[in-house]
Amino acid sequence: MKSPANQQGAVTVLCACVLFNLTIGVLYAWSILKSQLTAPISEGGYGWTVSQAGLPFSLAIIVFALAVLVGGRIQDKIGPNRVVTASGFFVGFGLILSGLIGNSFIGVTLSFGIIAGTGMGIGYSCLAPPALKWFHPSKKGLVSGLIVGGFGLSAVFYAPIAGVLLDRLGIEATLITLGAGALVLCMIISRFIKNPPHGYIPAAPANTSQSAKIAPANDYNWREMLQTKRFRLIFIMFLFASSVGLMVIGNMSKIAQTQTDISDAVILAGLVSFLALTNTLGRVAGGIMSDKIGRINSLFVIFTLQTLNMAVFTFYQNLPMLIVGIILVGFCFGTLLSVMPALCADMYGLKNFGQNYGILFLAWGFSGIISPIISDLLFDLTGSFNIAYIMCTIITGAMIFVNVLLKRDIHKLQAI
Repeated sequence: MKSPANQQGAVTVLCACVLFNLTIGVLYAWSILKSQLTAPISEGGYGWTVSQAGLPFSLAIIVFALAVLVGGRIQDKIGPNRVVTASGFFVGFGLILSGLIGNSFIGVTLSFGIIAGTGMGIGYSCLAPPALKWFHPSKKGLVSGLIVGGFGLSAVFYAPIAGVLLDRLGIEATLITLGAGALVLCMIISRFIKNPPHGYIPAAPANTSQSAKIAPANDYNWREMLQTKRFRLIFIMFLFASSVGLMVIGNMSKIAQTQTDISDAVILAGLVSFLALTNTLGRVAGGIMSDKIGRINSLFVIFTLQTLNMAVFTFYQNLPMLIVGIILVGFCFGTLLSVMPALCADMYGLKNFGQNYGILFLAWGFSGIISPIISDLLFDLTGSFNIAYIMCTIITGAMIFVNVLLKRDIHKLQAI
């Protein structure tokens, strides 16, 4: 079923998915909120330690990933529309409740980490599956990159908005305002997110590249997927590589303050926004790159770049050098998040993609436990992130080796 109307519908759904992710992506602006939480009570903050202020972020990541699994399974059964509507409610309500609770470590951790985290996860899970069904398989990387790019781009908008609101209204009113805005926007955008009509066949581009087709497009269920060696290798790469990116993203403001002595709130917010922008560009560019040179080759590129970047990150002692580090972190982390859903679709098909990718996405959730929490504890003990950088260098270096093992496994699959 091909028609201009259906092609227009494909673009509409894709735009709605990008905008929805943009709206629920407040997670990546946590670095700005975290700085206020750790500020002294006399300055309008909560006086929390870095470890305390990082826990809602880490819990939200874990809950996010679990919710992706649940949301993916539900949307495979009933479609995405009702699930994304529920997502918007949870995100908005979780933020509003975080503001109403006030200076309560447990309260904010639970409301933001669990309620808002659940909303972000079930919404995120319902965006790639319908959008990928609207477009030709040769566009998997690009479509995935645009959708997850919306989530990363959110910090470009949330960071400066949150910075202004924090300065004028304080932490409680800021959370309430952000929650109310997210709730309204999500309810509107969710109406346009749906699966294509039955029998719909996306048109193939004139010059369809075959370079990204690295495995037969069989539809695996989750049990069959878990039995494959390549799934375990992909899961390991996703787990450890994303933990490195999250460590920097969750501590961007603190890193800038520690290594470059920057304390101006506007500059700190600008750095967070810039990291989000490079993260977003990495998702889109990485998706395109993976369509051109293949998913595995793209992963090799970003693992190599990130290893080199982490090895010298401690030497970024001024703003220009820190910006270079931010560009590399953002690009590598963004590419990872656009390649993984496309790789999952390549390997295991689209029929059960929501649930299959939900299981794979647990790796991203567990990554919130590794580098981010450990780096916060190391900072509280040593006053710097230098040991954390060494740890991250070792992690990403090891992922290059795992990537080689995955490539060999895929070659064996293609030879069958």
